[in-house]
Amino acid sequence: MPDAVPSPNAGAEPLATGEGLVEFLDLMRLMRERCAWKASQSHQSLARYLREESDEVLEAIEEGDPQHLAEELGDLLLQIYFHAAIAEEAGEFTMDDVIAGLTAKMKRRNPHVFGPESQTGRRYSIEEIEELWQAAKAAEKK
Repeated sequence: MPDAVPSPNAGAEPLATGEGLVEFLDLMRLMRERCAWKASQSHQSLARYLREESDEVLEAIEEGDPQHLAEELGDLLLQIYFHAAIAEEAGEFTMDDVIAGLTAKMKRRNPHVFGPESQTGRRYSIEEIEELWQAAKAAEKK
């Protein structure tokens, strides 16, 4: 079994701070307020764009062009923010709720990184990591 590999970003450009995400959230709220088309959209009316943007991300991955991938990921992120803004306006949930839920899920599904297992110093194989992930995912469904 191969050992887990180090982060692909090790030694690369500085990591993102996330400041732009907050700025874009504010921008999305403003666009929903001031743009009739954006204000008229619903989860249902945007569903096709979400699918299209997801497909375009996959195409960019296949191309292997990092700049194209970054552009398409931005378009997909727009869709995520759009849906979160709609939900926020309806009082259903906020982008903070989405991120908090995702953060909690990643911590649950990666006990080798965040749980007691992370304190052992043991390196887990890819197979073991996948097993931990599936076990955590199955436990969530109970």
